[in-house]
Amino acid sequence: MGFEKDNSFFTGRLKSVGFAVKGAIKLITTEHSVMVQSSIAVLMIIAGLYFEIDRYEWMFQIFAFGLVLSIEGLNTAVEKVADFVHPDYHERIGFIKDIAAGAVFFAALTAITIGLFIYLPRLV
Repeated sequence: MGFEKDNSFFTGRLKSVGFAVKGAIKLITTEHSVMVQSSIAVLMIIAGLYFEIDRYEWMFQIFAFGLVLSIEGLNTAVEKVADFVHPDYHERIGFIKDIAAGAVFFAALTAITIGLFIYLPRLV
């Protein structure tokens, strides 16, 4: 039914990549926060090209995008599982969801700090 494990190394990895791409597309096309964060990433890429940031700044900037989008994906997964397990409001589920959202907050603060280090000197 499509859930059998593929023990072949190559085809198994290929299927895993396919599932990952499918999940990334679902994340980008269905989650508004990821849409906003992806749009900000595109704007920062344009800013990087405009200001001609160096390769290390590109590495940090790309790391920041990846960090925020990855943690946001995990947060979304936690929220979806929590809502599936307990669709009605529950204090403990709310606590779990708040912690997952807090992880996104820390990732976003990290990305903002990296952006300030890269662009603030160019703007002042």
